Amino acid sequence: MFKGNKDVSPSDSMSQSSMPTKRTAMKSRAPSILSGDLVLTGSIVSEGEVQLDGSVDGDIRAGSLIIGEDAVVTGEVYAETVVIRGKVSGSVRARQVQLAATARIEGDIVHAALSVESGAFFDGHCRHSTDPLAEKSGPSATTSAPKMDSRPPAPPANKPAAVDQPPLAANKSSL
Repeated sequence: MFKGNKDVSPSDSMSQSSMPTKRTAMKSRAPSILSGDLVLTGSIVSEGEVQLDGSVDGDIRAGSLIIGEDAVVTGEVYAETVVIRGKVSGSVRARQVQLAATARIEGDIVHAALSVESGAFFDGHCRHSTDPLAEKSGPSATTSAPKMDSRPPAPPANKPAAVDQPPLAANKSSL
């Protein structure tokens, strides 16, 4: 009754229709949620949205990042957009930065747009940039000028060390 291609077995046609498409076509729009009991040492890299409620000791790169009230980040943050409600110890680079009233930032912020709610704590430098993600950060980004040493210079090696002498006022009696 039905005429079909006899070269294809039913199992072959079934496996072709149930085969998943490429992974890039199946990208999920759901955020990656890192819960409050998570403690991570290392870097996080994501093109999508990341919601962090735990603790990260390392750098975070994400398309969109939400740092929850109890979250702690020790490292650099790079994102298109970032909402900070918790604590960040390190620099933040993002096109859009929002500091909530519960935010505590100890580090520099480079941004294209910045909003700060009343009550947010920020200790660092803030700089506007048209493209904060394209700029390099860290010591390699600055020109290599010699650093000044705050210690006093050491005495020359060929001169003997100074001998303690009494002050001139004590020698006045010998006049």
